[in-house]
Amino acid sequence: MAGHYLKQLFEPSSVAVFGASEQPGAVGTVVTENLLSAGFSGQIFLLNPKYQKIRDLRCYKGLEEVKSPVDLAVICTPAATVPNIMESCGIHGVKTAIIMSSGFRESGPKGQKLEEQVIEVARNHGIRFVGPNCLGAMRPSAGLNVTFNKGFTDVGNLALISQSGALCTAILDWADNQDIGFSAVISIGASADVGFGEVLDYLVTDPHTHSILLYVEGVNDARSFMSGLRAAARVKPVIVVKVGRHKAGGEAAMSHTGAMVGADDVFEAALRRAGAVRGMHIGDLFSAATVLSSGRRLHGERLAIITNAGGPGAMACDRASDLDIPLAKLSDATVEKLNQVLPAIWSHANPVDIIGDAGADRYGAAMEACLTDKNVDGVLVMLTPQAMSEPTAVAERVVKQVKNAKKPVLACWMGDGQVAMGRDVLTQANIPNFRLPETAVQGVAYLTNFYRNQQLLLQTPGPLADEDHPDVGGARLIIENALAAKRNVLTELESKAVLAAFGIPSTQCILVRSADEALVNGQALGFPLAMKIYSKEITHKSDIGGVRLGLSNAAAVQSAFKEMMDSARAQCPDAEIDGVVLQRMHSPPHGRELLVGITTDPVFGPVITFGLGGTAVEIMRDQAMALPPLNSPLIKDLIGRTKAAKLLAHFRNMPAADMNAIERILLRVSSMACELPWIQELDINPLVVDEHGAMALDARIIVKHRPTDQRPYSHMAIHPYPSHLVGNIQLPGGIDVCIRPIRPEDAEIEQAFVRGLSDRAKFFRFFQPLDELTPTMLARFTQIDYDREMAFIAVVEVNGKEKEIGVARYITNADNQGCEFAVVVADEWQHRSIAQRLMERLIECAREDGLKYIEGKVIAENKEMLALAASLRFTAKHMKDDDVSIVYVKKLLH
Repeated sequence: MAGHYLKQLFEPSSVAVFGASEQPGAVGTVVTENLLSAGFSGQIFLLNPKYQKIRDLRCYKGLEEVKSPVDLAVICTPAATVPNIMESCGIHGVKTAIIMSSGFRESGPKGQKLEEQVIEVARNHGIRFVGPNCLGAMRPSAGLNVTFNKGFTDVGNLALISQSGALCTAILDWADNQDIGFSAVISIGASADVGFGEVLDYLVTDPHTHSILLYVEGVNDARSFMSGLRAAARVKPVIVVKVGRHKAGGEAAMSHTGAMVGADDVFEAALRRAGAVRGMHIGDLFSAATVLSSGRRLHGERLAIITNAGGPGAMACDRASDLDIPLAKLSDATVEKLNQVLPAIWSHANPVDIIGDAGADRYGAAMEACLTDKNVDGVLVMLTPQAMSEPTAVAERVVKQVKNAKKPVLACWMGDGQVAMGRDVLTQANIPNFRLPETAVQGVAYLTNFYRNQQLLLQTPGPLADEDHPDVGGARLIIENALAAKRNVLTELESKAVLAAFGIPSTQCILVRSADEALVNGQALGFPLAMKIYSKEITHKSDIGGVRLGLSNAAAVQSAFKEMMDSARAQCPDAEIDGVVLQRMHSPPHGRELLVGITTDPVFGPVITFGLGGTAVEIMRDQAMALPPLNSPLIKDLIGRTKAAKLLAHFRNMPAADMNAIERILLRVSSMACELPWIQELDINPLVVDEHGAMALDARIIVKHRPTDQRPYSHMAIHPYPSHLVGNIQLPGGIDVCIRPIRPEDAEIEQAFVRGLSDRAKFFRFFQPLDELTPTMLARFTQIDYDREMAFIAVVEVNGKEKEIGVARYITNADNQGCEFAVVVADEWQHRSIAQRLMERLIECAREDGLKYIEGKVIAENKEMLALAASLRFTAKHMKDDDVSIVYVKKLLH
């Protein structure tokens, strides 16, 4: 009820420094000097039994001597002392701490045990802490510097979250020389408690922060990381640099933080789905932040390039192709406009080469034509300093054109001395500018990737495709039987049975145990046939000669059976061999072989894989990944990132493959990833697809035991849309109302709903006058994380469209034990029990999520809401909040 739980970390009223010192070079000395010199206006308490005073401030022996409340404890003492210090903080009522000390999990078993003690003490007293093994935190606007970095930083609108303290100091030093300031800086170190997710959650609503920079070495809690990242990226650009792209870097990062890195391509898929932008090196953090914080956003991907030299324009085109940025095809009308204002020898295409003697007027005319072309989504303006060039005048004209433009414009002023003043003009106008074509196009790529990833962020698919009704129970029974028999690898027959339970077509298989059975069943299936050894103990059948293809007659089937059984028994004498599996060969003339599968990342859980399949899958290495759950737009994006995408289109005498069939299978594989958490790996290889459909020829599933008490979908990094919570009610008079969880695409009806509320209803809901929701509020209200919050909307159908008539929502509190609710119903729909039905659904959802209480604040004048709360058995307590009489209501759920 009292703001974000990390507010005391970034905006404390009082700070206690444990291990404060005057010893030269000691961490406690640097932290104390930084705090005292940064201009912090709150109370400062220094603690060290070795001193009576430090810098004319009293030094306390222990926290029990401090008679005032302490918001933030900063601990700079040896690791062995930290558990007792945390205990004293808990007794004193301290709720936030930064542990800078090293010597915990990264140092071995003894350090791990110490860290576990610290965590236990913190949990017992409700203390949230950053670290251990971290640099600390800065809040320049509050004069707060509790780090052992040398020096402070300027106030700015960038927030920096880094796992590495050393890298954090390097970034701060570099930024200082570039006149870059920060809204907040925090080094989270080993993240034993507070991690990326919690800090991101705080920065989402921080008015001082416009963009967020992350340096990631490892992730402890994928769900929290993705939840915070998605929440932040909805309203602010988030740029991420991660180490461990290769094995050596990953091992080094893990040894540093003790956190898992996970596969790099999976991390890339996670960032795409979260709406964040990835950088490959530290310079990318600031380049991307500069571009994305300029304010303008792409609403498409097509780039127009204006240049006064052909060579640089060609270089920019090459880099755009490398980064998959499509060049805009100028409309005929735009070409005609350019014909009228450019020399006859201009390029007549994109890039728009306006010739080396171009002045400000020519640049301005070219920009106007391109910016008004509907085929153009963004413009890159390039200038090389030639004898006739006017770098400063052209820059001034670019600034003038950008003022009225709704599309992003980036600039590349090549050279140094001759173009320096022009660059200054662009910089002062907040127009991102670069020195080289390649870096300029990389700047465009940040905008493009942000646009693309934001589209993925908006997708909220449910765990099952709309038309799917899989036999989850049947599939689960097959898996449980295998695990009960102490088998982790399902047989081909079992694997295909699981596929069949989810509606994925596969070739018919028949198990035969003798040559005569093989002959009879082979004749029934029809030739040609494939034959595979069948044993629950032999996984790689082809390695022992256990696969035969293209058997075209009865004699071949009989002889192959005998040879295969003899070979398997000779090479695997201890294996129990049940026989062979027969299946008809499936080789359509226009078939393409694909691979579809599931892999389990140690950090992010199940991941869907797609690419070219067949026997050369390791050689082709064509694979794209996506986090489930998937829907049609996400699947199209997944397929589009593979070489297979071109192979599936029409070419030469090959008709286009049935893309709908591929999409259906990927949807069902996504459903399997959601509903069958026991699956560790799934390989459908090959999946043969042609113009008539798709068929799984072979399948292999690896499973693993899971605890039975885990919450649904807890194995996934992204919580699916809770489609099972959609329901309908009927109001008196026969009016049908749908009550369902909110979705991102509800932004329009949510905004219309709030606009339509009376001033009285708005005040009761938001505690302040409000005309409409800001873009940030609208994103936060409609793009929710179903794992930690819920919003039910009541909608009716009016003229074939949905209309929102009420909404109830809760957000989980910092203690993860309870939640805060709010509810409002359109004025004309009140007194029809809609609020009660919404609240009943909300309370039940909170109870099912394991929350112990639900609470809220009600303005005392809101008699209707107080009556509803009383009818739902909430307790009430009257209080004052900013001179407004409110009633605090609370209901226990268990």
